Amino acid sequence: MKDDPQVHWLLKPTSIKILWRVGLSILAALVLSDLIIHTHSAFGIDGSFGFYSWYGLLTCFAMIVFAKLLGFFLKRKDTYYDD
Repeated sequence: MKDDPQVHWLLKPTSIKILWRVGLSILAALVLSDLIIHTHSAFGIDGSFGFYSWYGLLTCFAMIVFAKLLGFFLKRKDTYYDD
């Protein structure tokens, strides 16, 4: 699989490892930049360290839970179009 020209570069294990490392490095750099960049907080809590990181993570989790609950209420039977 490593030298197979038919395999897309995003499916190769080495490419996946590199992309994970680059992505996590960028995320860590963005969180650590909060130590250097002075933010002007409008509320008390948004001035805390890494606020936008953990707020974004919690918001993402909330959207996933909401989508799962919404899917539970809106789902149809498999034979919906057969009726």
